[in-house]
Amino acid sequence: MVRFLIRVAIFLASAALGLLAAALILDNFELSVSGFITAVVVFAVFQSILTPLIFNIARKYASAFVGGVGLFATFLALLIASLFDGGLKIAGVATWILATLIVWLITALASWLLPMTFLKERDGAK
Repeated sequence: MVRFLIRVAIFLASAALGLLAAALILDNFELSVSGFITAVVVFAVFQSILTPLIFNIARKYASAFVGGVGLFATFLALLIASLFDGGLKIAGVATWILATLIVWLITALASWLLPMTFLKERDGAK
C-alpha cells in the first residue's frame, strides 16, 4: 500500500513538474497559483485514464500510431484540464503543440527518474 501511495505521489509530482516547466517556458501557457492543484490533479487523472485507453485503440486499429499514444494522451489531458476554470489557460496552436511536447517530455522523464530515487529496493528485499 505504501508503494502504491508513493507511485501516486510520483505521478502527481511528474504532472506538476511538466505543467510548471511549460508555464515557465511558454508565454501563452498560464497556470494560476490558485488553480495549480486542480490543474495537476485533473491532468494526472485524465492522463492516467486516457493513456491505456488510447494505447489499446491504437494497437487494435492503427498500430503505426502506438508510438504517439503518450503525446496524444498528454494533449487530451491538457485540453480537459484547460476546461476547468481558474487553473490552466493555453492560447495559440504553437503553444498547444509545444506545451504537449514539453509536458510529455518532463512527465516521462520524471516518471522514469523519480521511482529510481523513491522506490529503491532496500537490501535486496522486494
